[in-house]
Amino acid sequence: MSATSSNKNSRNLQEGGRLLGKVRVPGDKSISHRALLFGSIAEGLTTVEGLLPAEDPESTASCLRSMGVQISPIKKGEVVHINGVGLDGLKEPKNVLDCGNSGTTMRLLLGLLVGRVGRHFVLTGDESLSKRPMQRVGQPLKLMGAQVRGRSNGNQAPLSIVGQQLHGAIIGTPVASAQIKSAILLAALTADSSTTVIEPALSRDHSERMLKAFGANLTVGGEMGRHINVLPGATLKGQSIVVPGDISSAAFWLVAGSIIPGSQITVENVGLNPTRTGILEILRKMQANLEIINKRDVAGEPVGDIRVRHVAQLMPFRIDAEIIPRLVDEVPILSVAACFCNGISHITGASELRVKETDRLAVMARQLTAMGAKLEEHPDGLTIHGGAPLQGAEIDSETDHRVAMSLAIASLMAKGDSLLSRSEAAAVSYPDFWSDFERLRS
Repeated sequence: MSATSSNKNSRNLQEGGRLLGKVRVPGDKSISHRALLFGSIAEGLTTVEGLLPAEDPESTASCLRSMGVQISPIKKGEVVHINGVGLDGLKEPKNVLDCGNSGTTMRLLLGLLVGRVGRHFVLTGDESLSKRPMQRVGQPLKLMGAQVRGRSNGNQAPLSIVGQQLHGAIIGTPVASAQIKSAILLAALTADSSTTVIEPALSRDHSERMLKAFGANLTVGGEMGRHINVLPGATLKGQSIVVPGDISSAAFWLVAGSIIPGSQITVENVGLNPTRTGILEILRKMQANLEIINKRDVAGEPVGDIRVRHVAQLMPFRIDAEIIPRLVDEVPILSVAACFCNGISHITGASELRVKETDRLAVMARQLTAMGAKLEEHPDGLTIHGGAPLQGAEIDSETDHRVAMSLAIASLMAKGDSLLSRSEAAAVSYPDFWSDFERLRS
């Protein structure tokens, strides 16, 4: 059985089948963004192997090119070359900087640009991105002297930035967010004194690891590494970076292999950064059959292969605010997994999901309910009753890449075929998802 595209925007998903084989997911999206940004403000050449060739990193690269950075084309299987311009070398662009649908691009560029003294920048994005909250980044940056203006009192794009001489500060972030933290760290590189970021809980730490590798004077301390300090003045030097596979993309296959009878999948070269492995913690609590093999370190990031096999009886799970920063992007596919657990699963502390590409809690509740799932939606999460049989249905990604891929996995376990509208959304983070879906299916 196969998935076929009925028109440009819809895809027929036929019920049944199992998933067998090996797969390599695209390069980690978070690391790809940061490699482009940090390589651009370093001195000399940065080479990036395995950079994700998808829409969001392309948006970051396009904005950087508009400011005078030479970045080679991002193509699958090809090394990307970045000729860095140094900390003060970014030029004022002739036009607005279009961040597309990428919240990471817009939020990290805010941090990068607010300290470019005297230069003016305007950040915009597509309809979805223009609705997403930006004050959560702009407000902490204003504590350093940044000048950011925009719609809704600076909360929505388009955003206007006039570069200022920033001053160091001690900033406690309102939520554990790698985007907020990374924006402040980027701004701190050109401040006049030390800056410390304090998070309420530890978020993914790719920025800290990579900035240190580029030569930033950065230290991590405090309980669980939640205090990050940057001393300005260090010169960043170009590096050779190898981007591991994105565990958020691997999560679709890990869940699929666990819930679909007869399945066995090995996901190769997956990043295992401990700030990103919440999905593995939850799968183990579900008593999924998974093992990590071929563990190794690649360019400062832990990497391994993950083998998963189907388990007939999966246990229900509970997700709370403490673990959300380590699996925030995996909540959509875990909500699918919960439908096949033996009991009631609870997702709480996940209000951050309401300000992603879509309101992912509302969208997953809508779409899974359309397939027959039994669940309740709450302000900060979902309660999902496992065991209710799913039915094929007309479903919609609502333009969200993680929703599209989650619904694809759910459709395999439904009785009857499904029609997925706006399936092309998967290309935002996983351009080859549908071809891998077909290849693994038997």
